[in-house]
Amino acid sequence: MLDFIRKVPDGDKAAILAAMKEVRREVVRAARHLQGELFEVRADGERVIYRILFAREGEQSQVLLSLVAFNKKTQKTPIAQIELAARRLRDWRSRARDADSFLDISKKA
Repeated sequence: MLDFIRKVPDGDKAAILAAMKEVRREVVRAARHLQGELFEVRADGERVIYRILFAREGEQSQVLLSLVAFNKKTQKTPIAQIELAARRLRDWRSRARDADSFLDISKKA
């Protein structure tokens, strides 16, 4: 994600940030549900349309975890991008569980 964002022109970064803020404010009504816990938001840049795939995280789903961002080139979201987002979400949660387990063990020691 960070590599992608670094390459985006500053004006387009503002458009992406505005789209994510709208999602946060509208509680996902501004986004499109893809599958499972994955959502997509569209951001209109100056010359490019971007898609950001994300999931809601946190105890009250207050965190919008961006998983994949790419230039929109087709009407339909590419399945490879959805699969990448799903893998990244599983990885994120796996590492969170590992960290929680480590903290539990540390507390008992």
